[in-house]
Amino acid sequence: MGEVLPMPGVGDLFTDLRGDDRMMRVSYHPERSAVVLSLWRGAVCRGSFRLAVEEAGRLRALLEAIEARAAPPAGAAVGREAAPEAAEVVQTGDVSDAARRVALPVVPAPRVA
Repeated sequence: MGEVLPMPGVGDLFTDLRGDDRMMRVSYHPERSAVVLSLWRGAVCRGSFRLAVEEAGRLRALLEAIEARAAPPAGAAVGREAAPEAAEVVQTGDVSDAARRVALPVVPAPRVA
């Protein structure tokens, strides 16, 4: 993993539903124009993703759409299970753009005797 930086002024921690000391740290790094999402298990960072600040609005719109769909409809009975609806598949972005993809470097696998 890369360098571990102290939590900047803008950021938050989210607890994983599975527990086991799993968290997601979201932090804004203005010097890099990036929002960093990092996955933690205890004090160990297991992975990170740097999101360009320009993409944050698209991510926010997606999360708001998910939240709106997850909210119970107005007038719905609370505490009573409703029949699940068929999920509509909505394309939220073009994932076929090969121009934005970068080939990952080939890293030799460690040899174990």
